[in-house]
Amino acid sequence: MLRLAWARSQSTNSSGIKSRFTNDLFRLDKTSTPGYSRGIGRSPVPLRKPPSLRSLRTPHNCLRTTWPASFSMASGGEGKSSPPATPNKHSNRLARERSPYLLQHAHNPVDWFPWGQEAFDKAKSEDKPIFLSVGYSTCHWCHVMERESFEDEEIGRILSENFVCIKVDREERPDVDKVYMTFVQATSGGGGWPMSVWLTPDLRPFIGGTYFPPRDTGLRPGFRTILMRIIEQWQSNRSALESSGERVIDALKKGSAIAARPGETPPPASDVAQRCFLQLANSYEEEYGGFRDAPKFPTPVNLMFLMTFWAANRSTAEGAEALQMTLHTLRMMALGGIHDHVAQGFHRYSTDFSWHVPHFEKMLYDQAQLAVAYITAYQVSGEQFFADVARDVLLYVSRDLSDKSGGFYSAEDADSLPTAESSEKREGAFCVWTAGEIRDLLGETVEGAKGGATQAEIFMHHYGVKEQGNVEPEQDPHGELLGQNVLIVRYSVELTAAQFDLSVEKVEEVLAVGRERLAQVRKGRPPPHLDTKMLSSWNGLMLSGFARVGAVLNDRALVERAEQAAQFLRDHLWDETRQKLLHSCYRGEDMEVEQIASPIAGFLDDYAFVVHGLLDLYEATLSTSWLRWAEELQLQQDALFWDSQGSGYFCSDPTDPTLLLPLKQDQDGAEPSANSVSVLNLLRLSHYTGRQDWTQHCQQLLAAFSDRLVRVPIALPDMVRGLMAQHYTLKQIVICGQPDAEDTARLIACVNALFLPHKVLMLADGDTEGFLYQRLPVLSSLRPLEGRATAYVCQNFTCALPVTCPEELRRQLLD
Repeated sequence: MLRLAWARSQSTNSSGIKSRFTNDLFRLDKTSTPGYSRGIGRSPVPLRKPPSLRSLRTPHNCLRTTWPASFSMASGGEGKSSPPATPNKHSNRLARERSPYLLQHAHNPVDWFPWGQEAFDKAKSEDKPIFLSVGYSTCHWCHVMERESFEDEEIGRILSENFVCIKVDREERPDVDKVYMTFVQATSGGGGWPMSVWLTPDLRPFIGGTYFPPRDTGLRPGFRTILMRIIEQWQSNRSALESSGERVIDALKKGSAIAARPGETPPPASDVAQRCFLQLANSYEEEYGGFRDAPKFPTPVNLMFLMTFWAANRSTAEGAEALQMTLHTLRMMALGGIHDHVAQGFHRYSTDFSWHVPHFEKMLYDQAQLAVAYITAYQVSGEQFFADVARDVLLYVSRDLSDKSGGFYSAEDADSLPTAESSEKREGAFCVWTAGEIRDLLGETVEGAKGGATQAEIFMHHYGVKEQGNVEPEQDPHGELLGQNVLIVRYSVELTAAQFDLSVEKVEEVLAVGRERLAQVRKGRPPPHLDTKMLSSWNGLMLSGFARVGAVLNDRALVERAEQAAQFLRDHLWDETRQKLLHSCYRGEDMEVEQIASPIAGFLDDYAFVVHGLLDLYEATLSTSWLRWAEELQLQQDALFWDSQGSGYFCSDPTDPTLLLPLKQDQDGAEPSANSVSVLNLLRLSHYTGRQDWTQHCQQLLAAFSDRLVRVPIALPDMVRGLMAQHYTLKQIVICGQPDAEDTARLIACVNALFLPHKVLMLADGDTEGFLYQRLPVLSSLRPLEGRATAYVCQNFTCALPVTCPEELRRQLLD
């Protein structure tokens, strides 16, 4: 199977762009080895044709084709940002950086530069090619390449003497990553991290790949060999290298262009939504839910589309099927090992088709989107189970990914030391259990249990714990989980109770005690590396998570946590002077928030995700201060990123001379694309502000992506949601009443209890000098009836009869 997958990866090239020099460089003498520049990685978002090779342990953002089949696919930081126990032999400029990933490379014997003018100037003045290495702090293969190559004295000398070496954190500089990943994918048919790209002094790529082993292995060239070949080619064949790279960039500029033709309108929403549903249904795996075979990713963008499709097609068989697909997938994920049953939250993805053995990394953006997906499932189904899972996710984030400033950290690693005495990290060591450990922790006999069963026996039965471990060899090809158990709910509480002749309440008590004891033990284990970088974009997603869950559950504490997150963004990632967002900030050694000397300006994702979070926060608090800031940010987003010629938004500043490709992301993957999120942002803001230009922007944006929406809507399910909202027209739900009055709260709670994907909620409190009244004068004509809080349900401010009773409001909203 590995051989087959390798062959398949070598023949895949979506763009048809190839470099002859790439093939030559990655071929050992007198062989016809396939071009190794194809790298180990795959796309940074789920592929349009995801692999079905279950045995690969392939962390998202570290996805690969098939090269080092003998190595672990765990993702993990090496903890090098911690103060060293002994003096370092080497130090480089990265020691002055704040990114955890860059700090992990600060003591390599490589003369690393961060991305910036100093490196560019050196390359030009010395006329040297640039070696660009891109990764992130919780990527295992990034650290494998570091350990094997970047810590090697000889390779370090070759790199430092012959190249200007630049190290980039892809999460810190997604703009740089997107440009060169596009090149790598186009020229090699694959991509992933670590990404290795060689550039001319004017930043034009000519060769690219991903992970390389340090030395030649069989017929495959090692990193040292590749470096020597590039040096030779640069000296003897430079013009051909440069012209080859130039042709690729020119082709990519043409091939990646996304623009609306003059007079073009958005495609028909119903047709696009129907096609998106059918494409998802065709890839749906019925037994355990999810899409495609292993590895299985949560893909919240798919699930949110399906629930929106159901809301628009409640009475049809296809609507019912969409809902069933969603709820089954969310249920199976929550019961599976991808869900951390001891310490809450969700791991990155499952290596098998049953959601059992995860890649153990935890990412903030997953927690944010899954919290929203689960609370939405609660709204549509009324099942408390889904609300409990949403709370569970937020508990994990509050405890383990929260900074005292109110911000959220980026990620928790997959790898950790099995014990304090261990010298080598293993994937999942922090999370897995032997049967013996559980028996030792839960040895008490449970009164009344059949056969005098102990707590351990009940716990092990329920969570599928086996004496020999419950991880199949194909999910553990490198033996890291040998004899270990990943907890997975194998039986319902009712079935477990029947098995041991106990009441459901007693079994729930036993399981809760067991989880708590295991959690206490985990606190004593060496923790995984924590990436304490705080990003505007991911904090915006998490802001939505707390605001949405808090509003639906009417939980003031969760809403207040969302407000703290918004205030953090305002205090630490908003440049008040220039009226611009910043992309990132960092936890300093004294636990205070720190910034780098030249802060990174915000990208499109930062603006779009924060605006979305602020709109959700407004609907949770009905405080117009957040609405006002959302309007300011949207105006700035338009000024910075809007394409006035072709419509839609560029991912980063199109005037930046260091970025060769002005890109517009055209895929909703692990995160929704910022253009997709912006569709709904523009629609919602147009209803809150009365700005018709934002309605026009929305239509133009959808027109720019119309070809993609029509052909492969499964690539943009979140944008399809926006297209549906534009088609159906948002309902304005106006609550007229006093903000703190009980009757006002009851009407608001009625709205929040329902999943209404095509609506905006606003409070008309009678303050005619306030934000909403100034922008929407029509609000002055809407008043409470007989002194009671009153709801008006309107479209284009043509309103149905006002109601004061929550039950009547519910009927009107569901009509």
